[in-house]
Amino acid sequence: MQNAQEFTYGVIGAGSFGTAVANILAENGKVLLFTRRPEACREMLTQRTNRGQQLHPNITPTIDIPDFCNQCRLIFPVVPSAGFREVMQQFSGCLQPHHILIHGTKGLNLHLLPNEEMHPGQPVSRQQISTMTEIILQETVVLRVGCLSGPNLAKEIAQGQPAATVIASRFTEVIEQGREALKSPRFKVYGSNDVTGVEFAGVLKNVMAIASGILSGLGLGENAKAMLISRGLGEMVKIGRALGADSSAFFGIAGIGDLIATCSSSLSRNFSVGFRLAKGELLPDILANMNEVVEGINTVKLAKGVSLYYHIETPIVEALYQTLYNNQTIAESLEYLMNYSFDKDADFL
Repeated sequence: MQNAQEFTYGVIGAGSFGTAVANILAENGKVLLFTRRPEACREMLTQRTNRGQQLHPNITPTIDIPDFCNQCRLIFPVVPSAGFREVMQQFSGCLQPHHILIHGTKGLNLHLLPNEEMHPGQPVSRQQISTMTEIILQETVVLRVGCLSGPNLAKEIAQGQPAATVIASRFTEVIEQGREALKSPRFKVYGSNDVTGVEFAGVLKNVMAIASGILSGLGLGENAKAMLISRGLGEMVKIGRALGADSSAFFGIAGIGDLIATCSSSLSRNFSVGFRLAKGELLPDILANMNEVVEGINTVKLAKGVSLYYHIETPIVEALYQTLYNNQTIAESLEYLMNYSFDKDADFL
């Protein structure tokens, strides 16, 4: 394997996590950090900061897609799921089979016809859903693809605090090159060949993070949070299994590890939304002043649709869906959960 210093790594997306990833990569080589906004690029070039993070000297911001793809062989797309397909389409003409893409986006894409919207309570099958890995394969000629997932709160990574992640790919080469690129004394990288499991685990935990934020906002204790995390993990496993995921990924770093982190920290955007909902703020107002996308909001709707299609018992998803989309009060949702008749513990095993 070539020395990492010979590579120029690429990061697509200059959000908080994309910037944190770029700073880690910059410890091992040069980095091009792509943003679609010329004003953001100019600001990074002059101020050498982004999203409250100081940019490593090895990072060069850019808006030039052809030059970016020409210089970078190993690329990390970290953009919101709602715009992920569009971004891949923009890059598709410049990406080649020799490129390796490892995305860090924890979201799903629903297949809809032009001008079609998902209706409340609409069942959703696996055939209607694309993961970000699948979008890369659908929209580009790139074959060696992976995903990056784990308890990776961007602010803590930016502060240099210890963290771990998982790179999942069908290709050992992708895992090895990703691990080499991200090697750091403070950032542990594990590997997995279960791309589907790792990807769905990272996506579904956002639903439980919103619910956990609500519990904290209500001032409820650790007993309630522990109950939510354990029962929420079960719902994640059942939904993931219906979508074709292996259950084992949900019990690793990308599953329960990420679940604990995002259900316990105000640094999580999904947790923060739940917390603010519990304090009486309205969802449109919360989202209007969030600096970055909250992936869990859309995932709640998709998880509800999947549960309907596959007849899965997911009371936490149901309660959260009714709160977010059907004006059910938080008090009513909590009463629903406490009165729900669970037959046995760990019913997902």
